Amino acid sequence: MWEARAVDGRGAELLGWARERLLPALAGASRLELLSAPGDRVLVIAWWPEGVQPGAPVEPPAELLARPVHRWSFRSEYVVSEQPAESDR
Repeated sequence: MWEARAVDGRGAELLGWARERLLPALAGASRLELLSAPGDRVLVIAWWPEGVQPGAPVEPPAELLARPVHRWSFRSEYVVSEQPAESDR
């Protein structure tokens, strides 16, 4: 998981940078999600195939960041997936 907080008012720029530069650098992930949150925050969650150790992702331009990027590695322990509603089928 990768999370960054943009300088006030530059969240859209950081989101665009993540879409254009970070996501392509994470090629090989089984699944990627790009999310935004209040406070000009951008979050990327990547699922990797078993045994794959991804390298360090590219860094955003320092002028976009309010603080250093945070990174965490997690291991899935339990998943619940909703079934689509009858009306969605």
